[in-house]
Amino acid sequence: MDNKKLGLILVVFSVILFVLLGIIRVSVYNAYEPQITYYGESCPSDPKICPHSLREKALIPINAGFVIAFGILSLGIYLIFFEKGQKELIKTLKETKEEKLGEEKFGILLSGLDEGEKKAIKAVKEQDGITQATLRIRTDLSKTKLSIVLAGLEKKGLIKKVVKGKTNQIFLKKAI
Repeated sequence: MDNKKLGLILVVFSVILFVLLGIIRVSVYNAYEPQITYYGESCPSDPKICPHSLREKALIPINAGFVIAFGILSLGIYLIFFEKGQKELIKTLKETKEEKLGEEKFGILLSGLDEGEKKAIKAVKEQDGITQATLRIRTDLSKTKLSIVLAGLEKKGLIKKVVKGKTNQIFLKKAI
């Protein structure tokens, strides 16, 4: 049973318990009312006979029941709203795990590349769709060396060149 259903059941149960306890409290209160009216302000000094004392003693378990019902109501409300927070937490943990896994895969990929390829692939990852001219400036590679590096990365299936006018845009393949 999920938390939301259990929470709803507890809320309904506590509301029913509140109503029943309220009815019982009114009944107990009304049951002692004739004796309190009879004695008025001058009750017998013996607490075993005084209707005020007897009514207060009779109301103790009922008041304890109200406290318990309030606790059940609080738990039910908590369970209803806790599920949302729990789902958000799980979602965040999954996203973090996927991000970390992606970074680990990228690190493994980098370990199999030479320095020029590493510079180029890191720059493309930072700015997907980077132009070849901008990439040349970022990597500090000559035009020729960069062209060779990009051809090698394209051959390995790591990047994709898209011709756009007189420039090339470089994109990472989705597998990375």
